[in-house]
Parts: sequence; structure tokens; C-alpha cells
Amino acid sequence: MRTHTGSKPYSCEECGSSFTHKQTMLAHMQTHTGEKPYSCEVCGRAFTHKCNLVTHMRTHTGEKPYSCEVCGRNFTCKNHLVVHIREHTGEKPYSCEVCGYYFARKYNMLRHMRTHTGEKPYSCEVCGYSYTDKQNMLQHMRTHTGEKPYSCEVCGRAFTMKKKVTIHMRKHTGKKPYSCEVCGHAFAHKCSLVTHMRTHTGEKPYSCEVCGSSFTLKQTMFAHMQTHTGEKPYSCELCGRSFTHKCNLVTHMRTHTGEKPYSCEICGRNFTCKNHLVVHIREHTGEKPYSCEVCGSIFTSKQNVVIHMRTHTGEKPYSCEVCGSYFTHKQNMLRHMRSHTGEKPYSCEVCGYYFAQKYNMLRHMRTHTGEKPYSCDVCGRAFTMKKNLTIHKRKHK
Repeated sequence: MRTHTGSKPYSCEECGSSFTHKQTMLAHMQTHTGEKPYSCEVCGRAFTHKCNLVTHMRTHTGEKPYSCEVCGRNFTCKNHLVVHIREHTGEKPYSCEVCGYYFARKYNMLRHMRTHTGEKPYSCEVCGYSYTDKQNMLQHMRTHTGEKPYSCEVCGRAFTMKKKVTIHMRKHTGKKPYSCEVCGHAFAHKCSLVTHMRTHTGEKPYSCEVCGSSFTLKQTMFAHMQTHTGEKPYSCELCGRSFTHKCNLVTHMRTHTGEKPYSCEICGRNFTCKNHLVVHIREHTGEKPYSCEVCGSIFTSKQNVVIHMRTHTGEKPYSCEVCGSYFTHKQNMLRHMRSHTGEKPYSCEVCGYYFAQKYNMLRHMRTHTGEKPYSCDVCGRAFTMKKNLTIHKRKHK
């Protein structure tokens, strides 16, 4: 009858909470005394309530007696099934009194409330760092203990969080549970789908405080910020050259090791950088996705458009520190610098002759190989240099 009348005759002497049943009140009292009379015979973990011990034992036996009638998923605890069912029905019975946000679980609502109150009731005993969620605090503790209780059954890799094992397993199974409703592209991680969706919406939620540039990814925005500070935290141990981004250092290291992990399936040519391979593939396909807004010329890479635009604007952003000459291309400026330093980094493998420009060295090599790659369309005569072919063709006019 108390379910109808709302009568709760049993109250806690400590906090005043009221209960319908005496047994429930006595069980509640143990939360104040700290008493945990029910312990697991397998791992020794203790519990305040017997029902919690029964549920816990299923983690050892693997028993999952509660099954979802919609998708067939099984659960160790009836309450977990009840919450899961709401994923199918969309029911969210708990709402935040401050912002009105709805939740499927009461626990999530209470945890959310702490974002308004600023309460962080769980603190680390080692460093004192506080958390709004107990689970986050326990996970943090493992950074001190080094404990990694969850391991992959396939490769044995250990993790601090169970969730990370689940995500890691997708590398072995190839499972991609998150798909884009617009283009159907599937992802292993939910965060990847969220990021991908911005390619459709055009959303760029992260902006630079210095210049106002917007970015799709937070990490990209932080990397961009270093262009303002001039910070280059990643340096090469071999030559000392520094980089703004770690990925650039990784690519640079291949210039020392000679590694070229990206290979063209058409001609077999290898590249140190994936982006270089992508641009190279367009030489085979003829694809030129980038166009000049001024004259309409099309290009295989975005960088080539940027360089080409300087022919319209007259911009020459690279200058020689010695004589002040300006250049459209950085490579041309570096090549020009050798006229001051006398550096000749390219040498002939046959006679040892040195050259300031790579092109001149390759052209010189033809004097040894006899190669004549430029031929006349009219008479078939071949030449080692393109310039000589141009002069020769005037005889036919």
C-alpha cells in the first residue's frame, strides 16, 4: 500500500533519508558506517549490499542473464538493461534543473550537475588532483601505479581503461561502427565521425586568438599557433634542424635514413611523404583539382597554385641575405645562394665533376651515357639538351 500512499515510515538517523522498507533503511545505514559485510571469494572485493555481490560475481563467471529483446545484447545487471533499452526508445527521463539537458541515466545527470556547481568530490591521494567523476579519478590513479588491468586478447597489449581495449580491438576486427549519414563513410572512432561531419557542414569551431583563422581540429589550431610564436619544439638529432610539427620531423628523418615508405602502384616510384605520392599519382591520372582564380590555369597541387599566383601578384617572398635579390620560389633562392657560397653539392659519379645545380649534373651525365632525350619531330635528330633542339628546329621553319 505504501507504493500508493507514498508512506516512508523508516528514516535514517544520520541524514534523514526516508525509506519504504526497514531492510532498505538498514542497508542504507552501511553507507555511513562504511561496513561492507559481503565479500567476493574470488578477488576479495567487498560490498555493502548482497545484490551488488551477486552482480559482481558475474564478472568472474561471465554470466549475462538479462537480454535486450531489440538487439539481443546481454547484460550482467537488470538496471544496465533498463538503461540500454532507452538507447532504442530515445527515452531520457532525467533532466538538469539548470540548463534543461536530458539524460537516460540519473547518474549522468548528477555528474552533469557538477559542471554547473564546479564540485569535484573525488581527489587523487597521490597528487591531490580532483575529479567530478569517481571513474575518472580511478583511471587517473593508474598513471601513478602503472596498473593496466585490461589487455587485448589478440596481441596482448595492456590498457588502463576497458573502453580503450574495446576501441583497440577494432584494429584487429576492422569494425567501424560509426558511419556518416551524408556520404556513408564509416569510422572506428566516434570522434573521427564528429570531425568528418565538419567536412560536410563546413564547421570550424577552433579559432586562432592572434589572427582569427578557424580550424576543424583543435590540434591543428594549436599547431598553427606555433607559426605566430615561432616555436619549433621538434628537432632532428642528426642535423639539428627544427620543426613546428612532429609529423614534419618524422618525414625529415627519412632524408637521413633514405626510407621511402610510399610507393606508386603504377610506376613503382617511391616517396618519403604520402602527400608527394598523392600529387605524383595525378601525373598518371591527369587530374588537376586546383585552379587559378585569375587565369583559370589548373594544377596538380595546391602549392603549385600558390606559387603560380605570384606571377599575377608579382610577389617575391624569398630574398637573398647577401645581395638582396628577391625570388618567387624558395628553391630558386637557395640555388642562387650557391653563387655566393660557391657550394657545389652535386657530383658526377663517373668523373667526380661538381655542380651547383642538380639539373646541370644530370645534363653532364649524358656526356658519359650518350643519352639524347630530346628528338626532332621532323627529321628525328636527337639532342642531349632541350635548348639545342629548340635551336635546331628553326632550320625547318
